[in-house]
Amino acid sequence: MFHEILSQYWGYTSFRSIQEDIIQSVWERKDTLGLMPTGGGKSLTFQVPVMAMEGICLVVTPLIALMKDQVDNLRERGIKAAAVYSGMSRNEIITTLENCIFGDYKFLYVSPERLSSDIFLAKLQAMNVCLLVVDESHCISQWGYDFRPSYLKIADIRVVLENVPVLALTATATKEVVEDIQEKLCFKKKNVFRTGFSRSNLSYVVRASENKVGELLHILKSVPGTSIVYVRSRRYTKEVAVALQKEGISADFFHAGLSYTEKVLKQNSWKTDECRVIVSTNAFGMGIDKPDVRTVIHLDLPNSPEEYFQEAGRAGRDGLTSYSIILYTKADSAKLKKRISDSFPERDFIKRVYEALGNYFQIAVGSGFGRVFDFDLHDFCKSFKFPQLQAHHALKILELAGYVEYTEEIDSRSRLRFQIFRDELYSLKFDSDIDGLIHTILRSYTGVFADDVYIDESMLAARIGKSKQEVYEMLVTLSRLRYINYIPAKKTPFIIFTSSREENHFVSIPRKIYEERKKRFEHRIYSMIDYVERQGVCRSRILLIYFGESDVKDCGCCDVCLKKNKTGLTNYEFKEIEEKLNNLFKTRVSYRINELVDNFKEGLDTDERSEKVIRVIRFKIDMGELSLEDDRVSV
Repeated sequence: MFHEILSQYWGYTSFRSIQEDIIQSVWERKDTLGLMPTGGGKSLTFQVPVMAMEGICLVVTPLIALMKDQVDNLRERGIKAAAVYSGMSRNEIITTLENCIFGDYKFLYVSPERLSSDIFLAKLQAMNVCLLVVDESHCISQWGYDFRPSYLKIADIRVVLENVPVLALTATATKEVVEDIQEKLCFKKKNVFRTGFSRSNLSYVVRASENKVGELLHILKSVPGTSIVYVRSRRYTKEVAVALQKEGISADFFHAGLSYTEKVLKQNSWKTDECRVIVSTNAFGMGIDKPDVRTVIHLDLPNSPEEYFQEAGRAGRDGLTSYSIILYTKADSAKLKKRISDSFPERDFIKRVYEALGNYFQIAVGSGFGRVFDFDLHDFCKSFKFPQLQAHHALKILELAGYVEYTEEIDSRSRLRFQIFRDELYSLKFDSDIDGLIHTILRSYTGVFADDVYIDESMLAARIGKSKQEVYEMLVTLSRLRYINYIPAKKTPFIIFTSSREENHFVSIPRKIYEERKKRFEHRIYSMIDYVERQGVCRSRILLIYFGESDVKDCGCCDVCLKKNKTGLTNYEFKEIEEKLNNLFKTRVSYRINELVDNFKEGLDTDERSEKVIRVIRFKIDMGELSLEDDRVSV
């Protein structure tokens, strides 16, 4: 049955890896956790069985881009699907949810923030939900690298959807996080399906470079094909993209601070190969499925192996040889360590930020519960002389402690609705410019008299031959006359007080939220540093052990393995000799070369063995693990 569905709707003849095992578990209505690498075909593990079930599948995911892609892909296959996410009007949400109740829809994608709204909860109870899917399920764990408090609301949904099984999916989770996901999602019985995280077509490389942009250019000229370049700062994305453009490489930049329209244009340009290289913060790539990415290059170190593995995994999803490259200097380790103090400012500082927040919005002690405020972090920090980065993280900790909800840059698109009837509109007289704009709006958008409709001022400006600013001013004029309701686009960070303001000495930051999270953050930071600095150990092996895999083997294609292979030895031979050398240097710090070689002669072909030992010594000298002066080798 499942093979028939797979063939009918997706055109495949067989399943990959553990897909079929997960599908069978879901079909048997078991709570299920699936750990599959990025690009491993997670979507099919719930889409296929749901097509054989009665009812609708509720998919919780934080990735709006992924929602839209999935909905579009399902609709192209003749499968009815819908999505509810931030930025939709109330009427749009109600219409979508009612369609899911009465319209024979099979999939409803929803962001976790929408789960607790009164509208959603009311409509959900009228739906025949057959399966609850939680994508990026590591976000529900406080021990996960990307914890999101909104994910904790999913447990409440399970109470509403009694007897509905849950499928949790993630690409990156340590053993601790795996246990926590199942606990937080109230699994009736532990049930985990795990596929190996090894990627045989992906070569991991760490390259020391003081001139990172120069090295980046060299890589891009050496390895053809699409690329993602990750950096830490928004400003740097543009600088690097411009540097590449000057060298004749088609490149663009991407970060969370761009408008919705800009994001869509840049994503589409890259996905359709009009743009070869996208230089981005970690805002890019989530939910973007492009199989032919040949290189993923990090100019700055990620915060954790989990984050790195996610981003690196966007290369080579088509199974062809691809590269994940980190360009590294010693200074990068110091920068990474500084993130610990930035991300976990002192407790006294956190309390000062909380007190300042109450004063900033003029909230009296004992009041403020449920109040929502537009929030300008820069202005707030300037007013109280706080360092911006530390204040940002202090607010995040206060959010976890239950005092506020701090939401960054909600990208709200422009919306418009006519407040008069169509006949009334035609009876009014406007100047030629406004008249032209109105007619263009009516030709470009439907439903503008019944509901809020998203509009694009730049597109309207192009069609009527005006500037975007002129269109904006005309829309404001019509809004003031109350002919339309116009809500311009804006990026609106906001603060919600989730409890009444406390006196400062009563503010409590639990150990679980501060000390224990800090300890785990430190562990991730130092694990990332270990990954780039450790010498002589297969990169893939380091990552796989971190994620709890046993019986791992050298990949044979990372920079370390390839250098070993240049010695002409097998990985087994190399490691055997290396281990004995390391043991020798535990007893002495320096040897003559012939002394070292003599330690390997017993019971072996001496000439051949001596040559192999010398090759390994040379390799370790080249790697900086040993030094050579005259004929003495030292650690």
